[in-house]
Amino acid sequence: MRRKLIAGNWKMNMTPSEALELIEKLEGLVKNDEVDVCYCVPAIDIVPAVEAVKGSNVAIGAQNLYFEEKGAYTGEISAAMLTDAGVKYVIMGHSERRGYFGETDEDINKKLVKALEHKLIPIVCCGESLEQRQQGLTLSLIRDQIRTAFNGVSAADAADVVIAYEPIWAIGTGVTATSEQAEEVCADIRRYIAELYDEATAENIRILYGGSMNAQNAAELLSMADIDGGLIGGASLKTDFGSIVNYNK
Repeated sequence: MRRKLIAGNWKMNMTPSEALELIEKLEGLVKNDEVDVCYCVPAIDIVPAVEAVKGSNVAIGAQNLYFEEKGAYTGEISAAMLTDAGVKYVIMGHSERRGYFGETDEDINKKLVKALEHKLIPIVCCGESLEQRQQGLTLSLIRDQIRTAFNGVSAADAADVVIAYEPIWAIGTGVTATSEQAEEVCADIRRYIAELYDEATAENIRILYGGSMNAQNAAELLSMADIDGGLIGGASLKTDFGSIVNYNK
């Protein structure tokens, strides 16, 4: 049985002091022994956030990393810096990074390989625009994204990666894919991992849904056979996040 993961993507929100206030506010609301919980916070919040969640059930994740070990890369953050700070997860391939900052599938592959080298758990995002969905390109596009991202990654390492399906048309729009639409894509991702690797790897890998998951629709989405959790945006900044973590109660 795959353990559910509920990860909050705080995006560019929360100063360090605001982060500590939110973590304290959520502390008693995100306890669920059956679910892994992670806050993916802005880089400047990582150190205080790691300290604030010590002794709790919450892990801290980063929103990005650079694929070089170290060097003259002003403004970037390395995998070694993240692990030394106590980070467990790291998001890569989010549509905002792809769209606003021009990151490619090849960039995501380099980041994925580097994260695995440092024993970070990558959360690899994939997803389609509304136009691509209307053109019937969803499954082929996502398979392309995954194939390139996982290039050169062994089956043993792939099993530890988390994949997040985030339809771009449902991110921050209030529009959510139906549970059937989300399950269709997540199930196809699992089938494709089996084609790339094997059935055991496909059964072990966790696939999240991201795209306006909230307290009202979480239970239905998370009841789907191939949806193993959520990558939560706006709702992760509210006390509603606790209801998502405790969707099964």
